[in-house]
Amino acid sequence: MADDLSAVARFLYEAGTLKNTARSGWWMAGVKLPESVAEHSWRTSLIASIIAKLEGADPARAAFLAVWHDTQETRTGDVNHLGKKYSTAADPVAVTADQTAGMPELLAKALQELVTEYEEKDSPEAVCARDADKLECMLQGIEYKAQGYEAAQRWIDNSQARLTTETGQRLAEELLGQGTLDWLRAAIGEKA
Repeated sequence: MADDLSAVARFLYEAGTLKNTARSGWWMAGVKLPESVAEHSWRTSLIASIIAKLEGADPARAAFLAVWHDTQETRTGDVNHLGKKYSTAADPVAVTADQTAGMPELLAKALQELVTEYEEKDSPEAVCARDADKLECMLQGIEYKAQGYEAAQRWIDNSQARLTTETGQRLAEELLGQGTLDWLRAAIGEKA
């Protein structure tokens, strides 16, 4: 490959910091060791592919959008909902442009367009990925509440209220109707 991949290699190291970047909003719910941005993005990608498939959109594209939706947080940190009220300067599209500077043009352009599509909800896949982001937050809130963090109810309610796809809304209802270990009971053949 003729293109210099040094900027890509640097970004891969940079992306790894998301494994250690806590989702800071959960601290307000009392969660001492909240999930990382990388953990959130992984499950968001799974959810995006599911929603997209059931909504008739491209599940691979929706998952791709979801994987990249918080990559800017390597540079900004995870700014929670309250923090965004005061700190609005970090435009995800601009951060992505900085992150991809020096990368092969084909790759840089594709990633910048991907983040723009997600931010502007320019496609059915972007809408599915954004719903997946909300649904993952809701799901994490349910899990934290089951661990005794009662304040997580606010995240559950707010996330559910922001869902826009029919599949996202229906899946939210299913999640609320189940316990966090119902999957295990079903897998080993126990009755709920």
